[in-house]
Amino acid sequence: MRIWGLTGSIGMGKSTAAGAFRRLGVPVFDADAAVHALQAKGGRAVRAIERAFPGTVRDGAVLRERLRAAVLGDPAALRRLEAIMHPLVRDEQRRFLGRERGRGTRLVVLDIPLLFETRHDLSEFDRILVVSAPAAVQRARVLARRGMTEERLAAIRARQMPDAEKRRRADVVIRTGLSRRHAEAAVRRLVKTETGGKPRHA
Repeated sequence: MRIWGLTGSIGMGKSTAAGAFRRLGVPVFDADAAVHALQAKGGRAVRAIERAFPGTVRDGAVLRERLRAAVLGDPAALRRLEAIMHPLVRDEQRRFLGRERGRGTRLVVLDIPLLFETRHDLSEFDRILVVSAPAAVQRARVLARRGMTEERLAAIRARQMPDAEKRRRADVVIRTGLSRRHAEAAVRRLVKTETGGKPRHA
């Protein structure tokens, strides 16, 4: 089974690329979705977060805005949160890969926003794909999101490797600044080249 890592900084169009892979029948593991599930009611991260960050849990679920406020601008607090979340997300990732191997899947994509920053073992990937757009496009996309501020954007960017460095490390760069159609066409070409248009099973 071929494993591709998909990453990119905030607002670069990673969701667009991941959606294009799914529409082509390529299974995608969404690390952000795994985080949401782990922090939702009954999620495996809830108790540990409640102990580490009192006041951030209500009715058995993490209050994400409160948790975000608790770690914003506090590197030590962020490291505590990462020590809770990263092992759990990687466990979910292993489960996903095990399921897809059992199904005989030929190609999967691991959508991991902080792929470089969290020191993943890059040897597990056959290709690393980075989505990228001009800085002005990125900024406009992010600031259009509900609740986003210049301060939050600056804090997020401070945690992320610069786009130019991510592009330098990529095997493939998917440009998303032109249009959604252009980005989706690039994904189609990648999948067709890799699988002959039959990504799911051998």
